[in-house]
Amino acid sequence: MRLLKLKSGLVAAALAIGITGVIPLTHAVGAASANDLFIGTPAGDSTYRFSDIEFLNATTGRAAGNGFLIGTSDAGSSWQSIYKGTWQFTQLDFISNTTGWALAKSSSAGTNALIHTTDGGSSFTKIPMGSLALERIKFTDTKNGFGYTRAFAYKTSTGGKTWTKISTPANTRYAEFTDVKHGWALIIVPGFGYKLSRTTDGGVNWSTKLTVKSSEVSGGEIYTNGSQVWARFNGGFGMSQQSYSLYGSSDNGLSWRKVISQSTAGGGAAPGGAVGVVQEGPASPGGHSSNLELVDGAAILGGYSPAGEVIGVGRSLGVGKTWVNLKTIKGFESVISFISKNRGWMADTSLSSPALYGTTDGGKTWSNKLTIPSND
Repeated sequence: MRLLKLKSGLVAAALAIGITGVIPLTHAVGAASANDLFIGTPAGDSTYRFSDIEFLNATTGRAAGNGFLIGTSDAGSSWQSIYKGTWQFTQLDFISNTTGWALAKSSSAGTNALIHTTDGGSSFTKIPMGSLALERIKFTDTKNGFGYTRAFAYKTSTGGKTWTKISTPANTRYAEFTDVKHGWALIIVPGFGYKLSRTTDGGVNWSTKLTVKSSEVSGGEIYTNGSQVWARFNGGFGMSQQSYSLYGSSDNGLSWRKVISQSTAGGGAAPGGAVGVVQEGPASPGGHSSNLELVDGAAILGGYSPAGEVIGVGRSLGVGKTWVNLKTIKGFESVISFISKNRGWMADTSLSSPALYGTTDGGKTWSNKLTIPSND
C-alpha cells in the first residue's frame, strides 16, 4: 500500500506540473485501482460521490467530490489521487494545471468556503471570507475573478482575498460577468415572470434584452461565450419533472431564438408561451438540465431524468437553429465538461450510480472512464 501511495503522489505531482512522461506510471496505478482511489471514509456521507468535473484540455482533467480530488493526464483512461481529506467540493475552477480555486464545505450542513491551490490540488489554503458564502466562482487569471451568491455578484482583483460587490438589479436570481464591464442578470418580476438584462459599464446601468412570461418562477442560469448568450428559465417542478425554456442569442441579446420549450405534467407550462425549436430537453421524460457548455460554436446541455433514470446531453451546432437530444445512458444526476464540440466528459453525481464517462463524438456515445465501487 505504501508503494501505491508513493506512485500516486509522484503521478499527482507530475500531473500538476504537466510532465508528459508520466504515462507509464499512470497505467501502473490506473483504472484498475478504483478501490484504492476511494478507500477510507468519505467526508460527510457514508458513500463517495462526484460533485464536479473540469477538463483543461483533451487529456488533463480533474473530478472532485466528498473528501477527494482525482486527476487524469490521459483523457480519463486512468486516474490518480491528488487530494483526500475533509473538504467536500462543490465546484472546481482551475485556470492552469497548477493554479486553481474551489468552493468546498467542511461539513454537510455548512456553507461554501473558498479554497486555493498552487500545486495542482494536492494542498489547499482557505481564504478568509467573513460572512460571504459564494455559490459560484469564475477566475480569469491569478488575480481577477467573479463570485456569485443567489442574488448578488462580486469581483476580485486580489485572487479572492478581497471582494467588491457589483450593482445588480433588484430581484436578480442569477448573474454572469465576462469582464468587469460586461455582464448579464436574470431577474424575477413578481406577477409576470422573468427579465434578462445586460450591463456594459460594470453594473452602473442595465438594459432589458429579453422578457419571458411565466406563471411559476424558480430561477435559471446564463451562459456566455463571445457574442453568444444562452439563458434558461425554470418553470414549475413536480412528480420529479422540471418545466423550463432555453433561449439562445448570437448577437449579444439583440435577437433571440427559443430553442427548448419543455412543458411537463408535473411542472406545468414552459415559460415564454411560444413554441421552441424542440419541445423537450435532453434526458426525457421531464428531464432536468444540468450545466451548458459553449465550445467551438456549439451549445451542449447536460440533462438527467430521475423518473427515467437516465443522463445525457442535447446540443445545437448552429446557435439554436436546430437542436438534437442524443441517446441517453443509465444514471440519475449529471454535470458535464466539454473542451470541443466532440470531446467531453460527464459525471453521474448521484449516490446511486457515481461514475465518469467520456465521449469523442459530441455525446452520441459514451464510454465508462471510472466507477466508484459500491461499499455494500
